[in-house]
Amino acid sequence: MPSFEEALTRLEALVEELERPDVPLERALALFEEGIVHLRTATAELTRAEASVKVLVAKAGGVLTVNEING
Repeated sequence: MPSFEEALTRLEALVEELERPDVPLERALALFEEGIVHLRTATAELTRAEASVKVLVAKAGGVLTVNEING
């Protein structure tokens, strides 16, 4: 399964190709179908990330702070 970043990069490439006026219908349908797969992957990753953030916020009592690291 591709990472979120890989799925997003591939989605961008698919959209770019789909926007070309000379893409044959069969190719456009295949690209669209592939795009749906990558969209589902990206959505699932975002959902997991959102759940993780909610857990972290709950563990912090609803308050999160950012600590700066001075290098």
